[in-house]
Amino acid sequence: MSAPDVDSVKNYLLDLQDRICIALERANGGERFREEEWQRPQGGGGRTRVLAQGAVLEQAGVNFSHVHGKNLPPSASAHRPELAGRAFQALGVSLVIHPRNPYVPTSHCNVRFFLAEKAESDPVWWFGGGFDLTPYYGFEDDAVHWHRTAKQACDPFGPDYYGRFKQWCDEYFYIKHRQEPRGIGGLFFDDLNERGFGHCFSFSKSVGDHFLPAYLPIVERRKDTPYGEREREFQLYRRGRYVEFNLVYDRGTLFGLQSGGRSESILMSLPPLVAWRYNWQPAVGSPEAKLYELFLQPRDWLAGKS
Repeated sequence: MSAPDVDSVKNYLLDLQDRICIALERANGGERFREEEWQRPQGGGGRTRVLAQGAVLEQAGVNFSHVHGKNLPPSASAHRPELAGRAFQALGVSLVIHPRNPYVPTSHCNVRFFLAEKAESDPVWWFGGGFDLTPYYGFEDDAVHWHRTAKQACDPFGPDYYGRFKQWCDEYFYIKHRQEPRGIGGLFFDDLNERGFGHCFSFSKSVGDHFLPAYLPIVERRKDTPYGEREREFQLYRRGRYVEFNLVYDRGTLFGLQSGGRSESILMSLPPLVAWRYNWQPAVGSPEAKLYELFLQPRDWLAGKS
């Protein structure tokens, strides 16, 4: 399978959306996602699912989209100017989960496929995606489990895949104006078309399929941890960092807005409640300071505990 097979990618992504939503509904006590199908005037559309005000998940959004157009938007061709002017198809599943309990991390996962075509030229295609974890109160057991599962997703495809894509994730999810990471990372890859379509598609499926085994055990461990106003306020403050990254740097957000996507579906990644405090600093020795000192630092989580 060397030629790109858009139908196979689409079928996998729709199934991935279904499986993730079913698992999240079960973890949330059975509450159901609200679904909306939408059409993009310039071509294509999607299926947005949002679960709001749940007992465990304060807000979760799981989106599928398949859009097409005559010209790639600037965010997709900025680092590959040779693709400017090509017609395109873009397919993906993107999800963001904002739990209610501050001891449960926020998480994000994305699997996407691009096809850029031009008359009398070979089509150009690539995969991208990954998953990352944003804790508010860090636990080393959770971080090690998260990265072990990420490595398991990568190991069948290349001995360097986990190291490459972990480092890329650390570098990508870095809030430059704050000079700090968004969380503890995971995997991030883009422009992947090495070793043929079949290899890249299989790897992308492995990443998508490993998200639930990476995330749900952490949810189960932490969802009933007692918390109070202090922890909730810190969660809302740290959610502000999430908002800043998504609106300033995130490629998916920029692509969606520049390509005329549905703004409600694009911005469902933002948390329902968030807070900013001017020049706030955690108290020395506090659990909040521990997040900055031990978790918001590039680290080899597979090397064991500190």
